[in-house]
Amino acid sequence: MEVTLKYIQYHRFINRGFLIGPYCPIYGGGVVAVTVLVGGLIGYKGTFIETFFAGFVICGALEYFTSWYMEKLFHARWWDYSQKPMNLYGRIWIGNLILFGIASVIIVKGIAPAYFAWIDKANPHIVSIIALIIIVVILTDAIVSHFLLNIVKTEIDNTQGDDTEEISKDIHALLSNRNLLIRRIHEAYPNLEARPTRLTRRLKKAKKELTMIKKELKKKRKELLSLADQQELKNRYENKVAEFKKIRSSFRNYKYWD
Repeated sequence: MEVTLKYIQYHRFINRGFLIGPYCPIYGGGVVAVTVLVGGLIGYKGTFIETFFAGFVICGALEYFTSWYMEKLFHARWWDYSQKPMNLYGRIWIGNLILFGIASVIIVKGIAPAYFAWIDKANPHIVSIIALIIIVVILTDAIVSHFLLNIVKTEIDNTQGDDTEEISKDIHALLSNRNLLIRRIHEAYPNLEARPTRLTRRLKKAKKELTMIKKELKKKRKELLSLADQQELKNRYENKVAEFKKIRSSFRNYKYWD
């Protein structure tokens, strides 16, 4: 689905997603969860509305968690919906959630019954062999893809810039000149935002220091301090605010961090 949509948008083939093969864990895991929950596999068969909302919530939660997890693990925001309406921290947005719900209804109510009827007629030994092959292929793909993204993470953490937008451009330029599998990551995630460990720690440290001095200022105001001491503390606070804002300005889409 994603490859088809991007082909219509860019008029060329783009191998999307975290894995190299033609499958997407978010969509696959989501539709399996929805089918098990409301597709009648465990005794309950949901209505069209229930199936829609099951896909809306489950697939949305999976996409959100995957975005957060990959950001923490590989030091980059791989997709970003912060410019879309009704988004949640740029990780998911209402348009995709509605599509997840509609797709769930189509699959659970239309495709799944025919699929399970066909599976029931198939030789169970052949089905087991095919399932085992699929598991081995996807696990192998996941290991290779994890290794490749670790290479990208290393490149991100080795950058020396102080502006995440410039660093992201440098990373894209670097990836576009690497081997085919690394170059695929650049094409699959054109909106990749690098978040090097060095800069992330710097931002968190500045934020922590600002919080501490704010608490100190609040506490000292209750004490009987001389005007000179009060002014000194106020100046320290204002300097720390200015320092934090300067650091924050070098981060693209700061409000969507963490």
